[in-house]
Amino acid sequence: MSLLYTIVAFLLALGPLIILHELGHYLVARACGVKVLRFSVGMGRVVWSRRFGRDQTEWAVSALPLGGYVKMLDSRDPETAPKDESEFDREFTRQSVWRRIAIVAAGPLANFLVAIGLMAVLFMHGVDEPSARLRAVPAGSSAQQAGVQGGDTVVAVNGNPVQSWSELRWQVLHAAVDKTEARLSLRGQHGGTYDAVIPASAVAQLDVDGDVMKALGLDLWRKPARIEQVLPGGAGERAGLLAGDTVLRADGKIVDDGLTFTETMRASAGRPVQLEVQRGERLLPIVVEPERDANGRGVAKVMLAQPVEMVTVSSGPFEALAKGVERTWETSVMTLKMIGKMVTGEASWKNVTGPITIADYAGQSARVGLATYLQFIAFISISLGVMNLLPIPVLDGGHLLYYSLEVLTGRPLPARVGEFAQRFGVGLLFMLMALAVFNDLVRLL
Repeated sequence: MSLLYTIVAFLLALGPLIILHELGHYLVARACGVKVLRFSVGMGRVVWSRRFGRDQTEWAVSALPLGGYVKMLDSRDPETAPKDESEFDREFTRQSVWRRIAIVAAGPLANFLVAIGLMAVLFMHGVDEPSARLRAVPAGSSAQQAGVQGGDTVVAVNGNPVQSWSELRWQVLHAAVDKTEARLSLRGQHGGTYDAVIPASAVAQLDVDGDVMKALGLDLWRKPARIEQVLPGGAGERAGLLAGDTVLRADGKIVDDGLTFTETMRASAGRPVQLEVQRGERLLPIVVEPERDANGRGVAKVMLAQPVEMVTVSSGPFEALAKGVERTWETSVMTLKMIGKMVTGEASWKNVTGPITIADYAGQSARVGLATYLQFIAFISISLGVMNLLPIPVLDGGHLLYYSLEVLTGRPLPARVGEFAQRFGVGLLFMLMALAVFNDLVRLL
């Protein structure tokens, strides 16, 4: 059932995005007077089709569910070449270069518009996210050396306002990619504001493939370690812990939150730990000896209430639309920067993901909630738009490169060069697809 849920979430995320991408090509082609012969969802052999409209355009579903295409009247292919002189003016290659550019660019543009629309709706509706409040920072970390205090809330990074943890992480990731300092503006838990500057030298060393927040010593603020449930037969029950107890200290050290308690238990397998517990108005000493799990880590077998501080990020219609445009632009730029770093060897090619990983993330985000799922779809739509604009032959970006050269030189690319480029593009795409599937399988196994 879980696999079926993941597959359905994947198809519902990717299917509409592919249709809207191809619909962008279709609508602009029709607006430019080009005759569209087929609109296909999927690739390969057609398994179902119907013809509609004055031009009897074939609307089809093809065997391979990844991708789609719009087939237009095109003299370069004998199958789609005009059969009648009256149709020559509706043939694709006879259109002006600017019309051809518009038709090809319409697909990726549709993906960007979808992302902007989804994000604007989410910003207007309001999204509940963990706040940008920080837990105690580890001694010696970059955040601690910069003067960050646990319990305080980040309100801006390098002058860019942040409201939530995801926005904070996004701005820090930007600084890591650009290798600039991260100037955190914080609001103290007892009032007042101050700046903490993490120098560019520390930010530049961050691995953008990993957890940049943890590497700097930044983590979500959590409430105290309050026990919600004691599992029967476990170390916690034997020690006398009860639901509702709050752990204040372990071996004399302050337990800041549930995560600190969990980490203490994991590091104390097979040895007694002296706890100071608050039960109602009383403070009780309790000794617990964590059991050793299959990985050699200690577990007390208690369930903790670890809620984080949540904020609702929302905006008015015009501000939400502006935020949608800004977030789409920033995500596109970030994607291109990451591709550039992979090409230059500064980032790992393990970042190239394929359908298995996308399906997994689709299923996970759908389980979290509708808002998270829609946000995931928006980011996938941006990725489709950016990837299709890469100057690789057979992709939209490759065709746009051809037409840009035609604008500069005043004549179309020679057919022989175009054929060679197409073969090269197909080979490159197959290699990227193989790498993506290989990375997916490695993650899965």
